[in-house]
Amino acid sequence: MNISDIEGYLTRYAESLASFDSRAGASLWATPGMIIDDQFTGVLDDRESMAQGLEQSYPLYRALGLSSVGHELLDAQDLTDAISLVHVRWLFYDAEGSLLTDSTGYYIVRGGDDGLQACVCVQTDDVEKLRALAAERGIDINEFMTD
Repeated sequence: MNISDIEGYLTRYAESLASFDSRAGASLWATPGMIIDDQFTGVLDDRESMAQGLEQSYPLYRALGLSSVGHELLDAQDLTDAISLVHVRWLFYDAEGSLLTDSTGYYIVRGGDDGLQACVCVQTDDVEKLRALAAERGIDINEFMTD
């Protein structure tokens, strides 16, 4: 898979996060899509569910002062001609351009007629880093967590 295609995909994903555009974010996912971390596994069967899931995180991101999102592509391995394993570090910035926190994850992305789309995301440290940032800013993260 072409690295510039992966970089373009990650840039679009970052832009959708920073603009709180759940529809644009959901369009970057295949259906169904799966998110896994140390304590959670979720499968979202359709774009509407994906958009709703993304929207649930927006109040916390706004309270933390998220203004822009960047990324560093750490590694990309082709698994097939159409499927790659992508290791990315997300960088979350405030309005002054200061780094709020970062997060590292792995994505299985597949290229197709609709361009690249994530099929699976394994989040490695986002929950602990968001909790640390919230505590540092005096924000009770539990007010933003849903069951």
